[in-house]
Amino acid sequence: MRIGVPGEEGATPHHPHPPADGRDHAHGGAHGHGHDSHDTHEHGRAGDGDATVTLEQRVLAKNELLAEENRAWLAERGVVAVNLMSSPGSGKTTLLERTVRDLSGRREVAVVEGDQETMLDADRIKRAGCAVVQVNTGAGCHLDAGMVRGALTALRPSPGSLVLVENVGNLVCPALFDLGEQSKVVIISVTEGSDKPLKYPYMFAAADLVLINKIDLLPHVDFDVDQCVRYARSVSPGLRVLTVSATTGEGMDDWYAWVARQYGPDAQAPVAAAR
Repeated sequence: MRIGVPGEEGATPHHPHPPADGRDHAHGGAHGHGHDSHDTHEHGRAGDGDATVTLEQRVLAKNELLAEENRAWLAERGVVAVNLMSSPGSGKTTLLERTVRDLSGRREVAVVEGDQETMLDADRIKRAGCAVVQVNTGAGCHLDAGMVRGALTALRPSPGSLVLVENVGNLVCPALFDLGEQSKVVIISVTEGSDKPLKYPYMFAAADLVLINKIDLLPHVDFDVDQCVRYARSVSPGLRVLTVSATTGEGMDDWYAWVARQYGPDAQAPVAAAR
């Protein structure tokens, strides 16, 4: 893992895959190759399944402890953190850029960018006008609570501010790791299949909100919004779903109203009904 700030000397990312503490971690069946720096990993062999599961549980238990520390750290400062998860190409960074521009006049916003390589997204967010810290995970396929704690320490968000966490783009591993955030949001786009909730049920079961992005493209693609919503709610009944276009701005006020509600019933923002 490397944490970098746009413009900072020596911020060129690299991707070591070192153990954070010199211990091993295992691959369980729930997530696969490509992660991560929170522990080393150990591949299970025939007959060592129990050991693999035990090590996987240790990794997740360690993450849970760090996530609770993050949650307390954020609560002490009145900071709301929202974890944004999606597959690559959903328009997540574009949505973040617009959100930063639109909300910065109402509340201080900061961003934690998670990606395997480059500072490209962090540079975009900085140009949008907010503080940002980039976490490069190398071969890692998700952020974990320890990475986010390091980013928060570097970011130093102001009391009462909003921290948006852009997780590494995939619909599997990020669902497994609690970051200490207040809410999890899944972003899918109409250029993807409307059956994503059925293919990646753990992600949608973990989510507090689904944003269906790029609805300006609906006339040109074969995407059934109502079917996607039904699929999502078959995984998580009552799941909130909003349709938005980060490009045109359609539906974004509903998203901002949902964000405002994360601060509690006294939040000052128009409340729009989720789909």
